[in-house]
Amino acid sequence: MKWLFLGVFLFRGMLLSAQSKDTVYVDFERLDPVEVSGSIDEENARKYQILKRRVKKTMPYAKMAAYKIRAMEDHLSTIKGKKERKKYIKQCEENIKNMYTQQLKNLTVGEGQVLMKLLHRETGKTSWEIMKNYRGTTEALFWQAFGSIWGHNLKMEFDPIVDYQIEHIIKSEGLE
Repeated sequence: MKWLFLGVFLFRGMLLSAQSKDTVYVDFERLDPVEVSGSIDEENARKYQILKRRVKKTMPYAKMAAYKIRAMEDHLSTIKGKKERKKYIKQCEENIKNMYTQQLKNLTVGEGQVLMKLLHRETGKTSWEIMKNYRGTTEALFWQAFGSIWGHNLKMEFDPIVDYQIEHIIKSEGLE
């Protein structure tokens, strides 16, 4: 009798464990994407809206700068002499100044910081590296010192983990 009770008990346990091990297969390709968001307080919502406005305003400049830098580097690779390279860089800089100086002067400090992060995101180079490559270390140091007065750091990098809100704004607004 003891053995029968033990046998029934074990058999029942195996049935229950077999039922609990049923596998549910989910076809993830058919699932609609779901955006999960928590409640956000008013202050953080306001900060997010400001960041969104800054990203939307500065992203076209970052994209344009990345395009110009790629085009300039492509052309520089065909120029042999150092003097000709410097002349071409100076000419490109003058063209960019003439086209965008007035618009970029109107950026706020916060917009400038976002622009530097976006520039790093688009080019893979910090503003410091770009300045150093095309204008030299001395001028890069001067602009780094001058920028620090206004709260800028030319070595500012875009980190998708830290700057997840910027990345989210870019993706959700279709700015890529």
